[in-house]
Amino acid sequence: MGTERRSVGVVMNGVTGRMGYRQHLLRSILAIREEGGLPLADGTVLWPEPILVGRTAGKLQALAERHGLTEWTTDLAEALDRPGVEIYFDTQITGARTGAIRAAIAAGKHIYTEKPLADDLSGALELARLADEAGIKHGVVQDKLFLPGLRKLRRLVEGGFFGQILSVRGEFGYWVFEGDWQEAQRPSWNYRAEDGGGIIADMFCHWRYVLDEIVAPVRSVQCLGATHIPGRVDEDGKPYEATADDAAYGIFELDGGIVAQINSSWATRVFRDELVEFQVDGTEGSAVAGLRRCRVQHRSMTPKPVWNPDLPATEDFRGQWQEVPDNAEYGNGFKVQWEAFLRHVAEDAPFKWDFHAGARGVQLAELGLRAWREGRRLEVPELT
Repeated sequence: MGTERRSVGVVMNGVTGRMGYRQHLLRSILAIREEGGLPLADGTVLWPEPILVGRTAGKLQALAERHGLTEWTTDLAEALDRPGVEIYFDTQITGARTGAIRAAIAAGKHIYTEKPLADDLSGALELARLADEAGIKHGVVQDKLFLPGLRKLRRLVEGGFFGQILSVRGEFGYWVFEGDWQEAQRPSWNYRAEDGGGIIADMFCHWRYVLDEIVAPVRSVQCLGATHIPGRVDEDGKPYEATADDAAYGIFELDGGIVAQINSSWATRVFRDELVEFQVDGTEGSAVAGLRRCRVQHRSMTPKPVWNPDLPATEDFRGQWQEVPDNAEYGNGFKVQWEAFLRHVAEDAPFKWDFHAGARGVQLAELGLRAWREGRRLEVPELT
């Protein structure tokens, strides 16, 4: 007797974009299907049936045919009205998100969405309220929590490795080409404030959940933003003015007096092992975590360098750190969170990364932009 399979229709809006296609469709939903579906606690297997939605019929059709899919449409209302559809997923540009999520709430669908949840905090809180009132399940992508390097970092925090945590230093970013002599690796809307672009709106949502969940809750923010590259060239070869910030230099005070400094930039060249790295320093030890790796230096193994600019450095500082072992199988971070949300919908499994969590990210981004504009430190109040 074969295993019972339960199909669940998933409307996926915006999957012709880079992230929506690579991480959410290809490496999450299609990967789950390639593995035979998602096993549930009662022995049934959940089988996601994606319905692709976007603005351009030709792109959708080509994408569907490439992966043997048959369901696609440019009509979101028609997609939401299809029988068997239980979940709506949104990975559009931020400005288009609120209206589509409202439509999905009105249609009674469970909702999983990329971040930021909305353009501003009031909009994010309104979506959370509407979703709660509708009695639907809702979630926001918080992918970095599921990456191997940060999961190892959390393991160290939970195990008391650091003693008293003193500070966090984060470096994120890379050079995004301007689009003239080399094609840009990010879509042009990211650099237009009027389209919801900007690195503060994008990355401070990430830094909120990374700091809150791995280190300690964020209590204040100071931020200096910049538009280092004032003009870029879009996908059609047309020059445009970059009106959004492409770099942000943030200082965050966390519970317990912990100080976090995080630099985020699309105008920096990488001289580190991964595109994002966090160093956590504590009284008993320190760690440096990236997307995949995590290395530590315990108090008992800390060398005693002496400052002497007259002599060349002879110590291999990187060689003085130890690698944290995997001790577990780590899947794709996006896929792991997708599986958690699907289980949340199918069997009411716990899932805390809901619209309220998404609103906290939008709150920090909004306060970061305001702190930059006003040139001052701002408290981060609790959201009720």
